[in-house]
Amino acid sequence: MSSAPKSFDSVLAKIKERAASAPAAPPERRQLPLWPELERAIPNHLARSSLFAPIAPGRRKQHDRSEIASRVDVKILFTGKQLDMADCDVFMQALYEAHRAPLGERVIIKRGTFLKAIGRSNGKSDYEWLHEAFRRLFLCAIEIEAKRYKIGGTPKSSGLHLVDSFDYDPEADTYFIKFDPRILALFHNKEYALIDWEKRKQLHKRVDMAKWLQNYLASHEPGIHRIGLKLLKEWMDYSSPMNKFKEAFGEAMGELERLEIIAGARIEPSSRREVQAVWTKL
Repeated sequence: MSSAPKSFDSVLAKIKERAASAPAAPPERRQLPLWPELERAIPNHLARSSLFAPIAPGRRKQHDRSEIASRVDVKILFTGKQLDMADCDVFMQALYEAHRAPLGERVIIKRGTFLKAIGRSNGKSDYEWLHEAFRRLFLCAIEIEAKRYKIGGTPKSSGLHLVDSFDYDPEADTYFIKFDPRILALFHNKEYALIDWEKRKQLHKRVDMAKWLQNYLASHEPGIHRIGLKLLKEWMDYSSPMNKFKEAFGEAMGELERLEIIAGARIEPSSRREVQAVWTKL
């Protein structure tokens, strides 16, 4: 009668022994979404904010956990030197370079090839500019609170560097960059916009403002859109008077209309007699 329990105990011990000696399950592969080769991606909440702004050269503000302008459905705190639309191009191209590799792994970037991909030349000044752009993206940090996620803002969660690390090997003329796996939260539930990269490189007039508007447009569905100029001016962190903004924004819309990104672009009074921009996203 006592042999059965002993036999059971023996079998159970062997099962536990095998479980202990079995190889550990591989860690979950965390990777950015895949998107078409001719497009670049940017999270919607970043595209609809002043994180990357069409600012004039030499006018970068220094922020220390400043709340930046954005829609009411998200709160973004920013620390670091203000980022412009050229920094945005670097960020999106770096995401593209990394989106087929597991997050947290080093991504190899050839300096000259990278500059060509964002529509710049590969002269000395461009090399120096690219290094500073990577430095800005590395040194800055965002804390973001959205409906579905929160990064930073607590003792247990630090801010998110837009580029988690970067190193340069001058002999190989190569950068090695990494992205924090937490950046994946910004792409949650397909909350990201796809940018037509070839059309972006064909922008010639009011380029920075047109790039910001292209980001914003891409984060919305096709169709007719109406939005007040006051909000747009705030989200772009545009500091000049409204009459200058109105003129510049009209030219930026015209540039996107020329490239057939939008149609029927115009500025007109709203039903509340406030100035608004209207367009049809194609």
